[in-house]
Amino acid sequence: MEDAPDDSTRATALFWLGTALGYRARQAELRGSYWRAARDAKAMQNALERALAADSTCVDCLLGLAVYDYALARASTLARLVARIIGLGGGDAQRALERMRLVSDAGALARTEARWVYANALLREAERDPALREEARRLAGELALQFPENPVFRRFLEPTGAR
Repeated sequence: MEDAPDDSTRATALFWLGTALGYRARQAELRGSYWRAARDAKAMQNALERALAADSTCVDCLLGLAVYDYALARASTLARLVARIIGLGGGDAQRALERMRLVSDAGALARTEARWVYANALLREAERDPALREEARRLAGELALQFPENPVFRRFLEPTGAR
């Protein structure tokens, strides 16, 4: 990637690398491989931060960073302590939500995914602030209209789906 002809090409390559590493981290977590998940998540963060350094207009790069930030911010106390000890940071839920919102509004490649992730994060945050539930339902409703064949979006809107 360092031999890419320009910053934009380098940023694009780093964005896709970061995206792949993020998905790999999520799969490792789901399989219970927490150390691998942490290593891949840190590599994802580094790739996306390098992409932003190469091209500060890479709005889509913010989604992976937001998910990383949000997960750390909302992890258990013990998990946050371990994350800080091994150098993963502590997370910031407000910054994460703002980044998710920005990508859901202005993203080019990750806009749909950002809207879905943002809606789910807002629904989770509605446990702290019930007013956020309506915004989560609005976003999911827009996705359900845009993708009427997707049952996941419709299920989110059902009374039992969106708590």
